[in-house]
Amino acid sequence: MMCTIATLASLVSLASGQDISPAVRAARTFRSEHGASILRDFAMLLRLPNVASDTVNIRRNAEAIRELFALRGVGMELWTYEDAPPIVHGRLEANAGDPQEAPTYGIYVHYDGQPVSVEEWTSPPWEPVLFSREHHAGGRRLDWPAQGEVIDPEWRVYARSAGDDKAPIPALLTALDALSSARIPRTVNLIFFFEGEEEAGSPHLEAYLDRHHEELDVDAWFICDGPVHQSRRPQLVFGVRGITSFELTVYGATRGLHSGHYGNWAPNPGGMLARLLASMKDANGRVLVEGFYDTVAPLGAAERAALERIPAVDERLVREFGLARTEGEGTLSERLLLPSLNIRGLTSGRTGAAARNVIPNTAVASVDVRLVRGNDPAHMLDLVEAHIERQGYHILREEPDLETRLTHPRIARMRRGGGYVAARASMDDPVVEPLVDAVRLASGEEPVLVPSLGGSLPLYLFSKHDDAPVIVVPIANHDDNQHAPDENLRLANLWYGIDLFAAILTMEQP
Repeated sequence: MMCTIATLASLVSLASGQDISPAVRAARTFRSEHGASILRDFAMLLRLPNVASDTVNIRRNAEAIRELFALRGVGMELWTYEDAPPIVHGRLEANAGDPQEAPTYGIYVHYDGQPVSVEEWTSPPWEPVLFSREHHAGGRRLDWPAQGEVIDPEWRVYARSAGDDKAPIPALLTALDALSSARIPRTVNLIFFFEGEEEAGSPHLEAYLDRHHEELDVDAWFICDGPVHQSRRPQLVFGVRGITSFELTVYGATRGLHSGHYGNWAPNPGGMLARLLASMKDANGRVLVEGFYDTVAPLGAAERAALERIPAVDERLVREFGLARTEGEGTLSERLLLPSLNIRGLTSGRTGAAARNVIPNTAVASVDVRLVRGNDPAHMLDLVEAHIERQGYHILREEPDLETRLTHPRIARMRRGGGYVAARASMDDPVVEPLVDAVRLASGEEPVLVPSLGGSLPLYLFSKHDDAPVIVVPIANHDDNQHAPDENLRLANLWYGIDLFAAILTMEQP
């Protein structure tokens, strides 16, 4: 079993007096003495349903977070914008020396979570439960610990948003408690920016950032979201992919036809769409759309060096996922630095017990395109459309009328989705060195430096009004079932988050 990031080894180092920073020592002492209350407060936050469209409960989340910070003497306010979930915003100044001389860092967390299908969960998603291990590894359900009880860092809390993305909130609060208890001053100014609709696509994020950009003047943004590396080593991520999407509908007859009477005569949209999609990628996963890779921005020297140091996890992951092969050439980390074209859904006719002997009249595919630095969302969809036209299709934006059907033998309706560009911060920025030092102090390990995650976040918006670097600082476990049923957080990762924020709050100036 892998044992890294704030596992029992870190507790042993605390007991043995191993030389660590005063801030991290204070954090470990505090959480060892108050672990039960830390988990109790975390569970309280997790009990609040937090789907962005649930306006009543999403505001309850914002108010609860504001109150938790108020108990620590941190004044937080709720920014509102039309019908959007509130932004929980606050500022905490350094209390070591002159705060005017201290750097200012923005801390971003989103407090909303993915919608749920309750029937797919082992336990109700907003009733947090504690397990000794993962469900599938034979974990048993535990009672919540009493104050003073020894807490195993391998225990897991199961609840929606346990890992994505409420965990940084109790980690921050506990770090503040620990430093206050030990009377250790903070060396940096923090601006808190907690969003309530990230899982809904952040439709109001740009408006909030535009309206309040003067209050959000920072030296760097730390985005507290996402998992640590699959090796369980801590990681810092300097970029994310962008994203766009499209829905493609291919047409046959004006209605479904009997497959016996008209099979081999009437075109089958399912087969047409299958051939069209197959023309977009080869058998090894390379996208065949002309120009698809032409605008990819090259990596810098620091990024290439970091890529070579990323731990190898491919062999373990193919076993975990039950894969006999992977697409393309190179490692997972290398493949994530290229744009991708993913068929995320297909429909045509029916299957299983509902199947009928018909030739469907339409076939539909939903496709996402993950973008890397240099790709423009609209341009990438232009390339896809040009490819579809080269396959002999007439492209429409609306349903075809009868005249159009009789004129064009191949018709496809293309419905473009929105999207945004990728973002990537420089690994040579002055803030990187003290941040890396903070991770080392918190974990006792060298962090994995990742040029870009595979996922997408609108991080480019945070640099819209200035050139402050945006760095993802994740704490959740990589196997937290993010976005899926039975989402969970490994307590070792929560403990690491507490130690990390204690180290960040006392970072030396770059």
